[in-house]
Amino acid sequence: MRATAVKIASLLERVFELPNEAATAKLGESFAHALMALYTKDFPGLQVHLYGELGMGKTALVRATLRALGYTGRVRSPTYTLVEPYTLEVAKPVATSSQTTLPNVDLPLKIFHFDLYRFADPTEWIDAGFREYFNMRALYLIEWPQQAGDLLGAPDLEFTLELAGAGRRLLVRALSHTGKECLARC
Repeated sequence: MRATAVKIASLLERVFELPNEAATAKLGESFAHALMALYTKDFPGLQVHLYGELGMGKTALVRATLRALGYTGRVRSPTYTLVEPYTLEVAKPVATSSQTTLPNVDLPLKIFHFDLYRFADPTEWIDAGFREYFNMRALYLIEWPQQAGDLLGAPDLEFTLELAGAGRRLLVRALSHTGKECLARC
């Protein structure tokens, strides 16, 4: 029996029209910039749940976000591996007393891209040992989060992709203050 998540009232909602791959890349860039605006030594982490049927573009949006964050390697769908970890050395500008900015590269950003599509039961999430991943201040991008029931807890952001003509429509719901601040910057 699958657990059903309790619906949480959103603090902010936005709809993005994604008529093509270029629009998805642009949104990934906007999301990456919003994330980096929040990324400091006090960053609490950000959990993003990605919903949508097969082929809706969840992995494409993750790939666009990683590219915009500066990742140049291959971005694999974690359909079979279940999780793909990334660590990015982020060059975050830091203001100095002379009004110039210097990059601060000692803030590595950990990113975990999960795909739970193959889970038949929420307990598989526990059996896979994924709980230990969630004690870090990281970006968690989770495709098919409903497969883990309510074991993931409430996300900061929910991304729901659906067909819209020849393209896609993305509904983003912010469910935490950090998620709201991030979405407001997109």
